[in-house]
Amino acid sequence: MKTAISIPNNVFEQAENLARKLKISRSELFTEAVKVYLKENHVEDVTAKLDKVYENSNSKPDADLLNAQISILPEEKW
Repeated sequence: MKTAISIPNNVFEQAENLARKLKISRSELFTEAVKVYLKENHVEDVTAKLDKVYENSNSKPDADLLNAQISILPEEKW
C-alpha cells in the first residue's frame, strides 16, 4: 500500500543515508522501523495486561512449600 507521510528533513536525510548504507529501499527501511515500533509497543500492552491480572494477587511464597523446598537442598560448604 502506498502512503504519504510528513517527517522532518533531518530524519528523512538520516533514513535516506541508512537505507543507502544497508542497501535497501526507503520503503523497506520504514516498514522495518514500523514493525519494530509495533512489536515494542505490543510487548508493553502484554505487560500492562499481565500487571492488571496479577495486581491483586499475593506474591509471597507459601511458607510450607518454601520450607519443603529448602529442606531438600543439599548443604553446601562455603
